[in-house]
Amino acid sequence: MPSPCQRQACLPRSIAGPQSAGDTGPKSRTDGVPVAVVRDEKGHVHAIGDTCSHAEVSLSEGEVEGCTIECWLHGSQFDLRTGEPLALPAIRPVPVYPVTLDGDDVLVDVELSVNAGD
Repeated sequence: MPSPCQRQACLPRSIAGPQSAGDTGPKSRTDGVPVAVVRDEKGHVHAIGDTCSHAEVSLSEGEVEGCTIECWLHGSQFDLRTGEPLALPAIRPVPVYPVTLDGDDVLVDVELSVNAGD
């Protein structure tokens, strides 16, 4: 049986997982897929597609409030759990990926989007 890091993208928590609530982690590419790893204000870690569905800008540079992330360019907001846009101008969801915390690693499965995001 392959290890979790062989089945999923494995990012060291110190690199990928933001350390405090309301923070975003650094931009990362997982198997060529741009991913933003985000810790919400309750401390839960989420992985979403790092590209705003309205404009080709990085969501990892945006602000986290509650369980949403705001695109810094035009103010679109996305639910971190579902990827659904909550504020215009975005009207399409962004992908949301399953996250597993395994010791010091953040495992992100970019082959399995848990929503209908692009």
